[in-house]
Amino acid sequence: MTDTAELLAALVRIDSCVPPGDEIEIARFVHGRLESAGIAATLDEFQPGRANVLARIKGQGNRPALIFSAHFDTMPPGAQPWKHGPFAAEIADGRLYGRGAADMKSGMAAMIVAAERIAASGDALSGDLVLAFSAGESSNCLGARRFVETGALAGMGALLVSEPSSMNVLLAEKGALWLRLIAHGKAGHTSGNEGMTGGGANAVDRMTDALVALRSFRFAEGEHPLLGKPSLSVGTIHGGSVVNLTPDRCEAEIDLRILPGMAPEDVEAAIAAHVGKDIAVERIDFKPPVETAPDHPFAAACLKAMGPGSKPRGASYYSDATILAPAFDLPMVIIGPGEMGMSGQTDEYCDLASLDRAADTFEAIARDWLGAGS
Repeated sequence: MTDTAELLAALVRIDSCVPPGDEIEIARFVHGRLESAGIAATLDEFQPGRANVLARIKGQGNRPALIFSAHFDTMPPGAQPWKHGPFAAEIADGRLYGRGAADMKSGMAAMIVAAERIAASGDALSGDLVLAFSAGESSNCLGARRFVETGALAGMGALLVSEPSSMNVLLAEKGALWLRLIAHGKAGHTSGNEGMTGGGANAVDRMTDALVALRSFRFAEGEHPLLGKPSLSVGTIHGGSVVNLTPDRCEAEIDLRILPGMAPEDVEAAIAAHVGKDIAVERIDFKPPVETAPDHPFAAACLKAMGPGSKPRGASYYSDATILAPAFDLPMVIIGPGEMGMSGQTDEYCDLASLDRAADTFEAIARDWLGAGS
């Protein structure tokens, strides 16, 4: 087993699922590993059990720093039985299985090994290599927001994220706009709903009509060359309190994935108009879409590192780049050894050949982009 595979196995064995949200153990492990490799690192436990790690290999200050970005948290194992235990880190048929093996402990392991190789070589780089590992990416990018709050990544030059990409170069990701729809009714005993005194107005029925209407909703925008079309999905619905009382309130939450250039305010207004003025629309969260032009020098460097025939692609998911790239005005690229679509799956895995290739690729990108010091 290679050094990268051994490190991935160690990371997978540490439960860092969200919920509940407790990354401190894995953050301490990574912090200790980096310091043992002679890489200056700090651990920031900014909430109980929630922690970021920031590490730096100093260059000569002649070029802006390159950020290696990854997150500690994973999805829960779920209720379905696993053939390979979710925290056992078992290897079979050239794959390492476990929760987070694809999303994205494999990317983190490859970035750590690449950084360790650079540090061990003693080679001077013109710019700093910074490792920014975060908590709480999967729901609200909690750790990335902490990096913005502290200004820790100000003045840096480029952002490389190791989310699952099947070792493709992803130059764009959709934004996530989460909205809450609220329908109001009138409470009343259900025995009164046939014309007798006491009947109510059913908020669940009104919400049902609104959600059915959303099936015919069409975005005004067309397709993005890397991201395709925007999308809409109903995620939750809650209404009523007991079966024999007409519900006077019903809420539904919807997930919209939007494209660069789409204003969230315009999308909200279009949704509100479509479902009807008696349905309230509230914003839960917005994670903006981000993209890097294919002819940007950093994109070109990443495509070059992947070899001839590599073409830019896009992702429908969001990453910490949605927070970090706009806040610090950074070009971003996503390359990761995890398979796209593997995130959150039962018997999640990472191909070990892709894992080793990722470590080599990340080292090559860092050396090329940061340049050799004099």
